[in-house]
Amino acid sequence: MYRIVILHAFLLLFVLIQKTDAKPPIRVFLVAGQSNAVGYDAPPQALPASDIDETVRFWWRCGDPPPDEHDSMSGRWVTLRHQPVGDPIKPKSGRQYGNYAQREGGFGPEMGFARTLAPRSPLPIAIIKIAFSGTHVAGDWNPNLSDREDSEDPNDSRGACYRSLLAETHQAISQLSQTYAPEIEAIVWVQGESDAQAAYVDAYQTNITTMIQELRKDLATPNLWVMLGVNTRFGGGHNPFMPKIVAAQQAVAHLDPHVQYVDCDGASIANHAHFDGQGTLQVGTRFANTLLRITAGR
Repeated sequence: MYRIVILHAFLLLFVLIQKTDAKPPIRVFLVAGQSNAVGYDAPPQALPASDIDETVRFWWRCGDPPPDEHDSMSGRWVTLRHQPVGDPIKPKSGRQYGNYAQREGGFGPEMGFARTLAPRSPLPIAIIKIAFSGTHVAGDWNPNLSDREDSEDPNDSRGACYRSLLAETHQAISQLSQTYAPEIEAIVWVQGESDAQAAYVDAYQTNITTMIQELRKDLATPNLWVMLGVNTRFGGGHNPFMPKIVAAQQAVAHLDPHVQYVDCDGASIANHAHFDGQGTLQVGTRFANTLLRITAGR
């Protein structure tokens, strides 16, 4: 009997130690897409100061495709902030160049998203942002396309942005796991403008559906929430393919119970392609409010 009591005491002590050593949970959200996910025309001076930023963990890589040493990137976890311009290639033939329009850098929808979500979250949050300007799901984000090893075109980034999203996310999660118990909950996807052309638009719904399915597999997150949005006024209202992109995103949301379409119409714009600073904050807030609605009660 005495030995049984001692054994139970040791087991209880072991359980208490395990609980004491348990890492605190943290909610992880991905932000990805093309230039309106980057925040290409959202200058740092348009970003009001907020104490919330110091409470949010942040990891980023963004710029021009293909992903390379010229990107703006953190390479480690920091607190939420605008991002520097990096070292973009100028000029860059055939693709958009410049990681941000301003020498001071910029910010994306992650700012409005995190500032809206963090004060309402029961747990701390972390943002992983991987975004590249002028990129399409047909090629750059296509998980089923090979690398550009067989191509002589330096601007050919077939599938490279998708692979960068995976690689950066795995690296970021690995580092975060040293301190926290992370769980990837959702992705903010702001993209579709570069697929709004005759060569890609008809396949957009199939391509974005495939990307979502593969991303859930590759990140081992079968219930990942996916929130889709795009600059509906891309092309200054003259691009005939934008309604098809919007319809495709809405169709994916209708068919997949863990996908939500986020209407970005009316957010203020800098030009025919990009949201301005205020619009970028508005878009991020809309994504956060969507997430709060679909996860109410958690």
